[in-house]
Amino acid sequence: MTLTADGPALIEGPVELVTADGRTIRCDRFMVALCLCRRSKNYPFCDTSHRK
Repeated sequence: MTLTADGPALIEGPVELVTADGRTIRCDRFMVALCLCRRSKNYPFCDTSHRK
């Protein structure tokens, strides 16, 4: 995992995430960007909302 200075956490995929409410989300992409600012409309994945 790579933490960026002003953006998402980048994780080499594929990944399987378990959310706070217990849901499991699988992403098969080779690189996954996880939102750290919680502004994303596609949370927990980054949609670049932090750039605004």
